[in-house]
Amino acid sequence: MIVGRKVGDVAQGSERHVAFAVNTEGHNDAGLAGNIAYTYWPELTQTGPIRMGEILSKDTGSKVFHALVVHSLREGWAEAPQYIEACFNELHIPTDEEIASVAMGAGLIGQMSGADVAANLAAMERTDKSIVIYDFR
Repeated sequence: MIVGRKVGDVAQGSERHVAFAVNTEGHNDAGLAGNIAYTYWPELTQTGPIRMGEILSKDTGSKVFHALVVHSLREGWAEAPQYIEACFNELHIPTDEEIASVAMGAGLIGQMSGADVAANLAAMERTDKSIVIYDFR
């Protein structure tokens, strides 16, 4: 469930866990995934093909990043809401510990490939995790 909203950089927030969308093709060199890859997780830029619904995680000591495979550069975001909900529910994080995230699909790549941001946020609302949504405004 979405428990709050903040303005700022999702990777710099007070929450230890950060969850974000990545694609099935494994080319994560743009958008939020690219920013996280270049700053904290270089191997994420080129993972190679990954199955929809998989979760890749990296503990950097101060943060744990969770890359949720919820869209495709070729096939788009049509199935994203179901995978977003499933991925969040699958994270092994206590429900009382908050997870920082963003409105998945709201960035340039999501907009260009037809992401339904409202449906993605609704999926996040349905999860059993406590999610804080960050906005750069």
